[in-house]
Amino acid sequence: MRVLVVTAVPAERDAVVRGASPAGDPAEPPAEIAVPGGMLHRVRHSAGPVLDALAAGVGPGAAGAGAAAALAAAALRSQPYDLVLSAGIGGGFQPAAPVGSLVVSDAIIAADLGAETPDGFRSTAELGFGTVAHQAPEHLVRAVAEATGAAPGAVLTVSTATGSAARAAELTARHPGALAEAMEGFGVAEAAAAHGVPALEVRAVSNPVGPRDRAAWRIGEALDVLARAFGRWADLMGRLEPVSEEEERTP
Repeated sequence: MRVLVVTAVPAERDAVVRGASPAGDPAEPPAEIAVPGGMLHRVRHSAGPVLDALAAGVGPGAAGAGAAAALAAAALRSQPYDLVLSAGIGGGFQPAAPVGSLVVSDAIIAADLGAETPDGFRSTAELGFGTVAHQAPEHLVRAVAEATGAAPGAVLTVSTATGSAARAAELTARHPGALAEAMEGFGVAEAAAAHGVPALEVRAVSNPVGPRDRAAWRIGEALDVLARAFGRWADLMGRLEPVSEEEERTP
């Protein structure tokens, strides 16, 4: 199985790579592979998936463009990805997703893609201009949740991070099942959908969604949670569908 993991910033990418490269695995160290607009950090396990991690930038536009470039490059090499993940840290809706917890998406939703109307916010889907949600494959959500302890639920993609209690309340009213918000997932999911590849989002909660209180952020803790999750997740994916020896030798 070949997996593309798209993060916003290098610190998140490095946590993914650290977790996916457990101590004692005899496989080769992570390699760096240039793709248009970025650099893949590739992890090869002695048994299991090939995992490529890409720090594509902040926001759905940068994330979508980076994911699309990596997917196209893989397709041109006749080595397409089997799964795409948007991964990193994010805000958690309280009390369902406390700081230090892990969330896996059962849906990736563009929460602020639409228009304000006299009757309130209307999404682009409601306006007839396409989709604002990507549903994740149930069997993959279940497998990741069982392996990592992640809570399954909707992850919202926002272009402006929530900074008030009123905004948090508005989002939860429109999306009652939402567990987390971040800024990249929908862009990654759109790129994956264009290539016919399933997508998931995995977020370690670094702060509550609501009023901005930097003193309450736990970024280092959340990055450690993300790394531990990818250690267990990569092992699980390897058991589901290991990469062949011939693929392992292919650069």
